[in-house]
Amino acid sequence: MEYNFITASDGCRLAYASTSRTNSHQPNTCILLMHGFSGSSAYFKHNTTALASQFWVVAPDMRGHGRSDLTPGGYHVARLAADLRELILHLRGQQSSNDIRFFPVGCSIGAAVLWTYAELFGDKDFAGLIFVDQAPLQNRSPRGDWNETKAHTGCYDLQTILAAQHAWATDRVNAQKGLIEGCLGYYHPDYPGSKPSQDRQKADFEFFNAISSQCPSGEWLGLLIADHTAYDHREALELVRVPTLVIMGRYSGCFPLEGMRESVRRINGGSQARGGQPLAKESVYECGHWLFYEDAERFNKEVLEFVASLGA
Repeated sequence: MEYNFITASDGCRLAYASTSRTNSHQPNTCILLMHGFSGSSAYFKHNTTALASQFWVVAPDMRGHGRSDLTPGGYHVARLAADLRELILHLRGQQSSNDIRFFPVGCSIGAAVLWTYAELFGDKDFAGLIFVDQAPLQNRSPRGDWNETKAHTGCYDLQTILAAQHAWATDRVNAQKGLIEGCLGYYHPDYPGSKPSQDRQKADFEFFNAISSQCPSGEWLGLLIADHTAYDHREALELVRVPTLVIMGRYSGCFPLEGMRESVRRINGGSQARGGQPLAKESVYECGHWLFYEDAERFNKEVLEFVASLGA
């Protein structure tokens, strides 16, 4: 993977990693890997080689993350969606033809960026979508039955949001520790297997902690998570009109399965209401929030099969 940069409309310098398009078996098919909160393109070290064996792979660093610049504002999911739009236009503009088929894989907040993108710009830029371990609403809500059975397990109302902002701004070491333990499945209290060796746990912690530490401002991250948590994407999902795969971890420390399954229900409900066939399907992994890391072999195989099944 080589890093390249674009300049967004507000002057922010944004990084993205890319495999060689010319060496790909399917150079006009691009898998876009969208990382999660306080992550980066480096999250996908177990995925890019396998995916690039068939397709062109691009993994952006969202602003304020990885090698991308930080702006005083910009801590909004909508700004991140606009950044993605600018990256897609840039990638299309770099090619001699305009027929690139994009398959975004949105992990955690990366999924929220894609839902916002669909609401703002439509989904016509995408040939298919993959959402990874993210419910369409983090907060508990008085609307219907969106309670602890569906909402985020730790950040779900004003009080918990303020606590998270305070932690990221003033106690970042423990904030990052809590993030890692909430995202790796073997820390989940119901995890049925034994934990990996101490050496493996240490290596996992150091890997994710180093990536999170690249984000230059804990206060900015706290503002981003507050904005992210406030979004309700449920109706936006009904606008999706392309085939979708929803992947979730049974031992995710972030979301219950029922919350993540709402994406499947909403997409299929909207497609059926339009007279079409169900567009979305689910896949459950026996691991945590970072399932692309914990079960990379299955994840890579499933992404490749999904993309190939859509004529890529």
